[in-house]
Amino acid sequence: MGGQGTLSRQLVLRVTALVAAVAIALSALTALAVNQILTDQLDQQLRSTGQRLRDPGTRGPLKPAGDPGQIQGLLRYIPDIGGIIQEGRDYTALTVEQTAPLDELTTTGPLTVHLPGVGSYRVQVISVGGTAMAIGLPTASLTATMLSLLLAATALTLTTIVAAFWAARAVVERSLRPLAQLAETARTVSALDLHSGEVAVPVRVPDSGLAPTNEVAQVGAALNVMLDNVEGALAARQHSETKLRQFVADASHELRNPLASIRGYAELTRRERADVPETTAHALGRIESESERMSGLVNDLLLLARLDSGPTLQARPVSMGALLANAVSDAEAAGPGHRWELTLPDEEVLALGDESRVQQIVANLLGNARTHTPAGTLVQTALAREGAWAVVTVTDNGPGIPENIRDRVFERFMRADTSRVRTGSGQSTGLGLAIVAAVVGAHGGQVGVESRPGFTRFTVRLPLVR
Repeated sequence: MGGQGTLSRQLVLRVTALVAAVAIALSALTALAVNQILTDQLDQQLRSTGQRLRDPGTRGPLKPAGDPGQIQGLLRYIPDIGGIIQEGRDYTALTVEQTAPLDELTTTGPLTVHLPGVGSYRVQVISVGGTAMAIGLPTASLTATMLSLLLAATALTLTTIVAAFWAARAVVERSLRPLAQLAETARTVSALDLHSGEVAVPVRVPDSGLAPTNEVAQVGAALNVMLDNVEGALAARQHSETKLRQFVADASHELRNPLASIRGYAELTRRERADVPETTAHALGRIESESERMSGLVNDLLLLARLDSGPTLQARPVSMGALLANAVSDAEAAGPGHRWELTLPDEEVLALGDESRVQQIVANLLGNARTHTPAGTLVQTALAREGAWAVVTVTDNGPGIPENIRDRVFERFMRADTSRVRTGSGQSTGLGLAIVAAVVGAHGGQVGVESRPGFTRFTVRLPLVR
């Protein structure tokens, strides 16, 4: 039935509590009614006994034992004379202490009086031949009957409560089954990966067989309509993303040829730049530099487009130690103003991946540290083995990444202009870290970042060769 706070459990407990309250109330009322009926019967018997004692043939003081017409257990008491209890043909005389409660009677009764050492009696005061006499009948049989009745009522009440619990549980579970199907459908949909790619919503709320006017059936139908709309929206989004990726890939591909021509012509002018004005030579140099940057941007866009459309990686064992040593050496040559450190483990670490792409991951991380930190920054690269992962970390003591963009640094065209210092002649395209995330994801790895002022660390996990 689920946890303590589930609707089904609450309904079962409340129905059971209601049935228990009704059953207990009925048992109590029944016991009170039976007690009153038995008491009335005993009072009627007591009145009949008193009427016989008033007859002329039975007048006088207390009669001896065995007198005809006497009722077994009959109590008779006359003040200043004494009292007896008739038991068959015998009688028992009462002591002064036992009859003391009878002397305190203020009404003629009938009422219940407890006599010490004798028990409870239903007592009435009558007049026999002008003499006041208290007569009484024992309530032992009434008490025994009521005790048996209470035991039977208790057993019946407990049986009713248990039966009500199981019956309520069965009825509630059957009634809430369509609602449970709604919840299961919602949980299944919430577990689907809907953020990107070709996405379908294969689940729907099954037909519960309820009438269309039923509230649960209406919610189920509305949820199915909503899921249809979500699936349509996801399909439209995927179609739009596919067209956009295709456009980026086509545009990047078409731009490569004219950019290559621009770079070629710019390079041809180098031999003649000494014969042209200084401003023209500077302009030609800038054209060559910017064409190189645009070529890099186009190549990055093409790479991302290929990764989005389904990467084709040539996975083979990659010696991570040698790869990192080469990458750090290249970074040191490109950024002599920074301090570069490399820490490698004693044992060889082999990752499973495409070596050129893994090289690109490390080069982009090192290039990011070089571009966004000032000269003199310490950049530490380390390699370690953690479980089934080869772990690469690139740490710098630069200004850090602003908190408002820290969670979005792997998005495309994301730049940290407001905090990280730019150096070098070129400008970042904002695609370096996006390529890192895409390539790592294509390898089935993980990438993350942690940063604060004076500390930034990128962590890449790639699967080890098994």
